[in-house]
Amino acid sequence: MMEDVATDSSTTRTTSGNGSAGTERPRRTRRTRMTGAERREQLLDIGRTLFAEKGFEGTSVEEIAAKAGVSKPVVYEHFGGKEGLYAVVVDREMRSLLDGVTGALTAGHPRELLEQAAFALLDYIEKYTDGFRILVRDSPVAQSTGTFASLISDIATQVEDILGLEFKARGFDPKLAPLYAQALVGMVALTGQWWLDVRKPKKAEVAAHLVNLAWHGLDGLEQKPRLIGHRKS
Repeated sequence: MMEDVATDSSTTRTTSGNGSAGTERPRRTRRTRMTGAERREQLLDIGRTLFAEKGFEGTSVEEIAAKAGVSKPVVYEHFGGKEGLYAVVVDREMRSLLDGVTGALTAGHPRELLEQAAFALLDYIEKYTDGFRILVRDSPVAQSTGTFASLISDIATQVEDILGLEFKARGFDPKLAPLYAQALVGMVALTGQWWLDVRKPKKAEVAAHLVNLAWHGLDGLEQKPRLIGHRKS
């Protein structure tokens, strides 16, 4: 589908048979048309930027259309409205981050796997800042539902398989792996939200400290942890 055909008008002078100047007639020059796929990508890019800056509620279809140089019906034609555009943007960001984390888990040593997972999240925050802002702005990690909570659960599932093998090898109950996976991924995610704005210390140092806490906590793990306070239930 070709959209929004635009033309530029200029004039060209004609001459009569005896060489004298004649009348001027307009000459129309066509600009390159934007295909439906190109327009869709343009709207997604604009929506992504606005959602990151203003959030879902603060962004309007009118503003998206205006920045794209199209009418509101064009946005509705491609996405059915703001909700549809937002859903596609969020889905892309979630898949991008999840693929990055999953693809990073290549090392054999558990501690290096932790480092790779931490770096994958921090790399995403650094390279796709707008995307991460969208994921955490409207669905804080503290919520039990929503895009970011769902994403954390998906990443934890990947980590859970690794922890389950390690737990079994060390004589721990592998059924507890999901709990520890959620704890570890949640720790990294919350730290990532904080680092999103402060950007200090440097990424490698943040990763090192995250792994330091996680690894040495796991290294001294008790098979049957006990509570030392007065509360027991």
